[in-house]
Amino acid sequence: MSYRIFTMSSTRNIVSIFFCIVFTLHLSLGVLSVDGSHQQTKRFSGLYTGPYFDTTTTTNITTQLGTHAYLPCRVKQLGNKSVSWIRRRDAHILTVDRYTFIADDRFQAFLVDKTDTWTLQIKYVQDRDGGQYECQVSTEPKMSHFITLNVVVPKVEIMGEADIYVKAGSTVNFKCLITQSLEEPAYIFWYHDGQRVLDYDKNQIDIRMERIGSDTTVGTLTIFEARRQNSGNYTCHPSNLDSASVLLHVLNEHPAAMQRGKNSASPIPGRWWGPLSAGLGLSACFPPRTATAAVIFIGILGHLIFT
Repeated sequence: MSYRIFTMSSTRNIVSIFFCIVFTLHLSLGVLSVDGSHQQTKRFSGLYTGPYFDTTTTTNITTQLGTHAYLPCRVKQLGNKSVSWIRRRDAHILTVDRYTFIADDRFQAFLVDKTDTWTLQIKYVQDRDGGQYECQVSTEPKMSHFITLNVVVPKVEIMGEADIYVKAGSTVNFKCLITQSLEEPAYIFWYHDGQRVLDYDKNQIDIRMERIGSDTTVGTLTIFEARRQNSGNYTCHPSNLDSASVLLHVLNEHPAAMQRGKNSASPIPGRWWGPLSAGLGLSACFPPRTATAAVIFIGILGHLIFT
């Protein structure tokens, strides 16, 4: 009888040890929730020591105004913990796992499974987006990894004076210079008094864009045989960047006689025009000698009166 009891007791111990081993293995492969349901988590090879950050990833990201920024946070052995992204300047929680907790839909987080990387995406980066961001893991105590985002703002300007004066019929060249630009703009649009300029007729308008060096782009607008209707405000607007403007004044040319005006010189003094006109009239009525004598007399008389 005692032998049978010993055997049954030993059997129960063996069964308990077996279930303990199975349960331990199960925890290494997954997590049992409070209600008994199974929640599959990431499987690990080797001994599980808890989440940790991969410190080989960059902590400094530089991007250009208007482009998309990607901030990586690589967490190994995450298990059932959550990953949150927090903006340091105002302590605003941006995302928790794949859920976004900010009204600005430019922010989104996603997981790249193969690299265990939770990436925060910021679309159409603005100047105010620059600063430090915190990648936080929900351990106790919390684990944090910080990444700094630097936003480069390119400079946009139209070369030359703010007001340009040209004569009608001249060729006008506007050059839009974009410097400190990490990426070439997808396009450069030109506007004349708010209306987009199109170069359908190459004989009148020509629009070009050229990349110079690693951080400079030049956009050119050429107007052939400028006319008065070409006067007005011209704006250069690169994609996702600020714009620059200039005023064009097209002046009509005046006849040469009008350009001389009051300063025009005459070979005959003005005071002799009256006697000469009178002499030309008298020559039609009297012989040449008589008309000449009359002109001289009228000239002398006029000189005495006006001097």
